[in-house]
Amino acid sequence: MSAALTPHAGPGRFVAFEGPDASGKSTQIALLAARLRSDGVDVLVSREPGGTAVGARIRSLVLDHSDEGAVLSPRAEALLMAADRAQHVDEVIRPALEAGRTVLCDRYLGSSIAYQGVGRGLGAEPIERLSLWATEDLVPTITIVIRVPVEVSLERLAAQGSPDRLESLGAAFVRRVSAGYEQLLTRPATVGVSGIGSPDEVAERVWSALIDAGVLP
Repeated sequence: MSAALTPHAGPGRFVAFEGPDASGKSTQIALLAARLRSDGVDVLVSREPGGTAVGARIRSLVLDHSDEGAVLSPRAEALLMAADRAQHVDEVIRPALEAGRTVLCDRYLGSSIAYQGVGRGLGAEPIERLSLWATEDLVPTITIVIRVPVEVSLERLAAQGSPDRLESLGAAFVRRVSAGYEQLLTRPATVGVSGIGSPDEVAERVWSALIDAGVLP
């Protein structure tokens, strides 16, 4: 991340959840949202790709298997993800933050770095520059990376069945993506949380990480 960029500091709070497929992100977002709402916090939950009507169409292009056998190139994939993020920020995230809401997002810039930058071999820096341009430099208040061993991710994916197009790219791709997420942990306002254990155990780690980072009172 460029030294000139600083995490979003208000009026709302922007928490991005990252991690490889089947890491348990969505479960943790739901648990955190419920806990915050019980404390009276105005929470918006969204996701990428697909957090807008336009994004839903992009999500289908990026993740669904093509009936016609068309192959989406890595660069085209990266540009579509950036387009989804641009629309998402303009239509959903920025207005919510300006209204003082807390935004919990299932994937954001970190996913593009891990999946397209490292997993697809396009390079972390150009992918980051693309996403920052698309979002007018909107950086989360904090990014929580749910960490699970590659073997656990692969086992969970196999148990889930019906993988999407990216999930079906194989073990080597999953390993590269996981390595990309480990690289993210060296960045400012990025915290790793172990995804091993019961959902409630992981949720307590997430809560503690947010408190330690000063995101929660």
